[in-house]
Amino acid sequence: MTWSDRLKELGIELPGVAAPLAAYVPAVQSGKHVYTSGQLPFVDGVLAATGKVGAEISPEEAKGHARTSALNALAAVDALVGIDNVARIVKVVGFVASAEGFTGQPAVVNGASELLGEVFGDAGIHARSAVGVAELPIGSPVEVELIVEVQ
Repeated sequence: MTWSDRLKELGIELPGVAAPLAAYVPAVQSGKHVYTSGQLPFVDGVLAATGKVGAEISPEEAKGHARTSALNALAAVDALVGIDNVARIVKVVGFVASAEGFTGQPAVVNGASELLGEVFGDAGIHARSAVGVAELPIGSPVEVELIVEVQ
């Protein structure tokens, strides 16, 4: 079964690639690795939410936004090399715009990690960082980037 078949089986359709907000590209390939730029939770070209997690955004909502951000990162990978050329997910970096005192960043970034496990199984097991930050671009609650090994 290909990764495209697996996405269909799960009822997941990759979105279009989000337009960059500044002077960068959504993803680049270097050797056998694809590095995505940080992806925000855009849905149909609109940021799904703004605010800080632990204040305006609940941790559970933010987990969903991390999942959406990971889907956007996969869309960038697909547009560059084709999703079926993914050999494994190497690393996930998740940034969480955090209210003062909020320390649940790992649970939020699980939204991205769990999606990758659903889609890629053992090839989706990855290293990860979950980082709390004061602010993210355009008020986004989360941002996710991937490092992916390709065939």
